[in-house]
Amino acid sequence: MRLAGRDGRFDEKASKKFFFEKKNQKTFITLRGGAGTGKGMNYRHAFHAGNFADCVKHALLVEILLAMLRKDKPFLVLDTHAGIGRYDLQTIEAEKTGEWREGILRVLAARPAALKTYCGLVERLGLYPGSPAIAAAMLRETDRLVACELHPEDARTLKAAFAGVKNVAVHERDGFAAPKAFLPPVEKRAVVLIDPPYEREDEFEVLVKTLAGAWDRFRQGVYVAWYPVKHRAPVRAFFAALKLSGMRDVVAAEFWRRPPENPKTMNGCGLVVVNPPYGFEARALEILQALTAVLGEAGAGCAVERLADE
Repeated sequence: MRLAGRDGRFDEKASKKFFFEKKNQKTFITLRGGAGTGKGMNYRHAFHAGNFADCVKHALLVEILLAMLRKDKPFLVLDTHAGIGRYDLQTIEAEKTGEWREGILRVLAARPAALKTYCGLVERLGLYPGSPAIAAAMLRETDRLVACELHPEDARTLKAAFAGVKNVAVHERDGFAAPKAFLPPVEKRAVVLIDPPYEREDEFEVLVKTLAGAWDRFRQGVYVAWYPVKHRAPVRAFFAALKLSGMRDVVAAEFWRRPPENPKTMNGCGLVVVNPPYGFEARALEILQALTAVLGEAGAGCAVERLADE
């Protein structure tokens, strides 16, 4: 379904019909958990679902999962900060910010070739899918999804969403502790997505420790960590810490919607990927370039940077 008229402008009526026509589905609102102390539970992804950062994260995640699916051997997806899975973009929260209009609405209207699979998944799943919904839709019966969510209400919603799905398990627990609990997997293959809310001042530090600890437990795993870009200083420090961590084969795929100069605004975001699948760097650049063309403002750009060799 196209979300633009013949003149190329966004068709608001068509977009609402597409995203919200399935009235028998629940309205999903999330209050996502923060980091390990139990603090930082004020983040509400319902305000931000489908925004440009979701498009970057999920388009790249789809590419990683496609690469994993090329092999017959089963694998585990561990989603450490899963949220509730799917989001109704007609809620008061989503309409208050309208961020999805500058994100997924633009992407679906443009439908760049590099994002064909991602766009198809969003359209097929109806409500905007978060990472656990995307993973569950792509996995085979022999693969597994373990989704962790700290906030009790959101964990209950997520459990209800996957009730009866045999290869999906939902756990109400601290996401940063999940790799220690679930790694190494019996499948000997895994994708671990770490996507914290970044409400704590030490979130980058905790993330590096979590990544390094998980890699030490299971070095064959593919580790994917989302990070925000406001201004460059915190990201430079994050990259420096990753380089000093001892982890090998580390890549950063980053998009900035506008120059990363204002520390009070999220100007971009990226994924750090440890043990990226073969060909990921080239495909990631194609995806990021497509997103830059569709979502970028003046001064937008993207980059794929290798932080550590194999």
